[in-house]
Amino acid sequence: MELFQLMKMHMLVSCRRAQMGSCCERGFYEQSLSLYYQMQREGVLPDKFTFPVVLKACAGLADLQQGKGIHHDIIRRGVETNVYVDCALMDMYCKGRSVDNARRVFNEMSEQNVVSWTAMIAGYVQNGYANEALEAFCQMQVAGVKPNLVTLTSVLPVCDQLAALRLGEQFHNHIIKNEFQSDAFVASALIDMYTKCGSVEDAWQVFDKISKRDVALWNSMIVGYGMHGYGKEALGLFDRMQLEGMKPDHVTFIHILSACSHSGLLDEGLQCFDCMSRDYHIAPKVHHYACVVDLLGRKGCLVEAYDFIMKMPLQPDGVVWGALLTACRIHHNVEIGESAAERLFVLEPDNCGNYVIMSNIYADAGRWDDVKNVRMMMKHRGFKKRPGCSWIEVNNTVHAFLVEDTAHQQSVEIFAMLDSFAPQLKEAGYIPETQFVLHDVEDEEEYILCGHSEKLAIAFGLIETRPGIPIRITKNLRVCGDCHNTIKLISKVAGREIIVRDPNRFHHFRDGLCSCQNYW
Repeated sequence: MELFQLMKMHMLVSCRRAQMGSCCERGFYEQSLSLYYQMQREGVLPDKFTFPVVLKACAGLADLQQGKGIHHDIIRRGVETNVYVDCALMDMYCKGRSVDNARRVFNEMSEQNVVSWTAMIAGYVQNGYANEALEAFCQMQVAGVKPNLVTLTSVLPVCDQLAALRLGEQFHNHIIKNEFQSDAFVASALIDMYTKCGSVEDAWQVFDKISKRDVALWNSMIVGYGMHGYGKEALGLFDRMQLEGMKPDHVTFIHILSACSHSGLLDEGLQCFDCMSRDYHIAPKVHHYACVVDLLGRKGCLVEAYDFIMKMPLQPDGVVWGALLTACRIHHNVEIGESAAERLFVLEPDNCGNYVIMSNIYADAGRWDDVKNVRMMMKHRGFKKRPGCSWIEVNNTVHAFLVEDTAHQQSVEIFAMLDSFAPQLKEAGYIPETQFVLHDVEDEEEYILCGHSEKLAIAFGLIETRPGIPIRITKNLRVCGDCHNTIKLISKVAGREIIVRDPNRFHHFRDGLCSCQNYW
């Protein structure tokens, strides 16, 4: 009889675990958690195989509170953990942005294998702890644990977070050494790393060497071209993809529409949007509509973009209205900008960026009372504008600069370098672009030397690198109009290619021109 009860209990646990797993696989995380609590009410005790499933549900919801409760259940019941339970705990804590707790679980593991090291590295990367991820990767090797394919693809995003192309090349060599380079998943990760580090040429080399390409690999290369403003190349690859018999998916169309938008290819982009449903029977999602709004808006077709939104068969979200608001900033349209902002303040009340953009639109129009009102709204909500920060990698070391940064040990040389450029830039035709500056600028030369972080990083790059070497910068905020014009002229005066990555795209400055053609 006792054996029968044990078998019955085991079957109940297995049944509930299967139901919870099925819910998790379909993204029904709350239902999975409900089944876990139902088990407890029924007196059915979860085992060490059940906890990874329910922890996955907490991770999917990023619900740190419930995750901690389940961790407490594991400890209270004295459940014998294993690498799967521990890794599930680490993943839950990382998804809940509690990396310290994840590291604590990792440190307390009886045995740290490639799975647990990879989970810890991935957790650091997901939370933006690039240096810690890199340190963990090094510790893993010192411990004699050999990284696998998943480890290497997990650590690659560190390179674009740190704007460290040379580090990425080292990881690429590691991948070649371990003979993972022919894997399409690894190739996609490498393409993503190279494009985000500013080297679309290296990304193409990786893509070109893969003989069996899946749709994800094609998508990676298309989005890479788009980010760099190579819209025609992205379209060429899109055509080649279809000629080779690879059917584009909904992600492909997001990337190709975005590529057309960043290159001002309005007609081509609209044709791609039409063929999506006509030729491939893919119903556009909200993100596709947002891309079309961005496409129309950047080209200056603001009325058409607004009408397009109003006729959408889907409810427009913050991304759609945000694309229109950004276009209104570019083309100085207050009326439509106000309409977009009004909706965004309801849809995304805690998004500081929308308030900043609307404030800039008012400032451009000289409507200072409205600027003051928006700033008061921001103050009331406790918003603070993020300070600009730029990174540059020189001699395998990443250097970071803030606005007006004097903390760098070579700051005197950096500001002297900027000072030396002032007369040359004026002679080359520099005119201050002050429409987004919310204070009066009396001295043009002083404005040239304003210490925006990207200018400081570029000056440092000019000091520390040999003539002819491209300078690669990453910035956390959109490049302002004045810096954009200044960098174009610096590229001409200094005879350097300057590559700047901001949150939206890449800018390749050469001989006084930018690859974005002012579509950014």
